Amino acid sequence: MEPIGIVERLGRWSSGRGALYLLLAARIRTLIDDGELPAGAALPPDRALASALAVGRSTVVAAYDLLAAEGRIVRRQGSGTRVAGPHNAAARPTTEAPGFLHLLEPRDGVIMLACAAPDAPPPELTDAYARIVPDLARLSGDIGYHPMGDLGLRRALADRYAARGLPTDPSQILVTTGGQQALTLLARALIRPGDRVLVQTPTYFGALEAFREEAAVLRTLPVGLSDFASALTTVRPVCAYAISTFHNPTGAVLPEPERRRLVAAAAAASVPLIDDEALADLGFPGETAPPPLAAYDDEVITIGSLSKVVWGGLRVGWVRAPEPFIARLARMRTVADLGGNVPAQLAAAALLPHLDRALARSAVQRRAQHDHVRAELAHHLPSWEAPAVPGGQTLWVRLPHGDGRSFAQQALRHGVAVLPGSGLDADGGSTDHLRLHFLAEPAVLTEAVRRLAAAWHDYHPAPGRDAFPPVMAI
Repeated sequence: MEPIGIVERLGRWSSGRGALYLLLAARIRTLIDDGELPAGAALPPDRALASALAVGRSTVVAAYDLLAAEGRIVRRQGSGTRVAGPHNAAARPTTEAPGFLHLLEPRDGVIMLACAAPDAPPPELTDAYARIVPDLARLSGDIGYHPMGDLGLRRALADRYAARGLPTDPSQILVTTGGQQALTLLARALIRPGDRVLVQTPTYFGALEAFREEAAVLRTLPVGLSDFASALTTVRPVCAYAISTFHNPTGAVLPEPERRRLVAAAAAASVPLIDDEALADLGFPGETAPPPLAAYDDEVITIGSLSKVVWGGLRVGWVRAPEPFIARLARMRTVADLGGNVPAQLAAAALLPHLDRALARSAVQRRAQHDHVRAELAHHLPSWEAPAVPGGQTLWVRLPHGDGRSFAQQALRHGVAVLPGSGLDADGGSTDHLRLHFLAEPAVLTEAVRRLAAAWHDYHPAPGRDAFPPVMAI
């Protein structure tokens, strides 16, 4: 396509607010999505389009790079830049995160150590469902659409935060369909294409996918969030995402002094801070979770979930944040979801007063499973490093050589699914790691490690993949 041709189609592309490259990318994106730029259509070279638009070449390059990252255009040396295809709902790139793919494409006979969540509802949950049946029978004049969530559940969650030293009003809570929907809503609310988001490396893959869906540019810091304050100045992110308690996947807990510094730095820079507390209730016996980050500044956005704590099938999560922001999220949520499952929310509200009893039992069980799988790994795979954790659901395992992605494929052929570390690292690093969960019965964990050992015996990494240097402590 000649530069003059696309210039005419772009129209008044620069009349909006924001960086020029974002405005240019937005207009080209619309032309592609609407079919005005068909699949395979050639786009002008960087310099030619920059000259025609009277902008710097870097503006065009940045716009093209953003569209390429979204999958809308393809750039190849020697053949130029072309439209990848109409970007409608059927054509949009979908997630390639292994954790999600294992859910979407389950395989018979495979032991799933990739997706961590309790695999059976505890008796407290089934009792809660039994208790709410009369309440459901008495409902009238209620169509069941509650975009903010059931008020009784929001009150119960507010009381639980207050008990942890964080006074909370129910209007500060939005109930979501699990923690993943909470992440998706926050990404939509806070991020525009090309915005920078600060994340830990490694971190929860579902958060990375939610941010990438909004075409965020991810910038990373170590799990301990060292140099967070300076990163806010140099990176200038639109938000920061942290798992401060029983970090997924490393199990680390951010110490209290670092928590205070983290919150103070975010407040000073006016950067929204998201604290993912989906695992905060999963300490082992004797391990007490520190206060949520919002205890140091009520502006911190907190995510919670019962899916990791109680049962994966209980799709109840929430966002705690200042009331005006919660109201905004609720308006956004109604576009796709007029409200979550009311019976599930009633059951969750009935369950919360008994949750600590279930958590205490779960802590003992998870600690035993953690110790069991580490003992099996030490016996069958002594060259692997699997540090102990104080809580959570996963081990962050380091391989002595090879790489996690290719070994995960080998492990799958031997009937066990694990997550390669690179999928949890926004920089594509952590290639020498795997994430394993330990939520299965001991016999299943023993069989899983036996299969991993057989896969490791048959594993031959590609030439040039040398042994990794000694691991640095996190």
